[in-house]
Amino acid sequence: MTWSILARDSEGRFGVAIASRFFAVGALCVHTQRGVGALSTQALMNPLYGPAGMMLLAQGHTPAAVIAALTATDPGHAQRQLHVLGGQGPAAAHTGAACIDWCGHVVGEGFSVAGNMLAGPRVIEATADAFASRTGQPLAERLLAAMAAGEAEGGDKRGKQSAALRIHGDNDYPELDLRVDDHSAPLVELQRLYEVSLQRFQPFVACLPRRRDPVGELDRGRIEAFIERFHAQRQTGT
Repeated sequence: MTWSILARDSEGRFGVAIASRFFAVGALCVHTQRGVGALSTQALMNPLYGPAGMMLLAQGHTPAAVIAALTATDPGHAQRQLHVLGGQGPAAAHTGAACIDWCGHVVGEGFSVAGNMLAGPRVIEATADAFASRTGQPLAERLLAAMAAGEAEGGDKRGKQSAALRIHGDNDYPELDLRVDDHSAPLVELQRLYEVSLQRFQPFVACLPRRRDPVGELDRGRIEAFIERFHAQRQTGT
């Protein structure tokens, strides 16, 4: 009922983008943890995979070993789809034999794409190709472009309803966590929300308390100056 992309950038951020003809796909499918990894549970999803998978990754297990452990004890594994990306090395994916066509996955350098109930294999292929071709762009923008390319190939064969985007950097909270739970064009709306987040939300979050600065910026004037610099740097591409 869903397709998604997990990715890791050169600075250690994890990103997930997901879309489905299902309500609030970002609520239970997507899981991330600072410095650990990203995971998406799909098809007849098992939300318990999220916390358990993050714990196993944090203990040093590879994504392939995480998937093996989670599915080995789950009687419903044939109806599950799962992909996992750690802090280093390749991702891994599982598409159960009872997932509904078209279903499948692809693993690339620092990313993976998986989906089920799709219009065809080109949804996955186009998503992967679009992401891989946009090196050098911000992770969130690469993910949004990738999902748009997959939707252009038909996306979820049942239609559109929800989408989500999460970027998790070096803090215990995400840098960005956007959800469109019910919309006639969820990826278009997700793109709009991303653009709105650039106005003040993203630079403001960068001023909040964080692991390496547990106080953050307290001077409102300096916060405003930082927001101005953020926009100036985006305009010049520096």
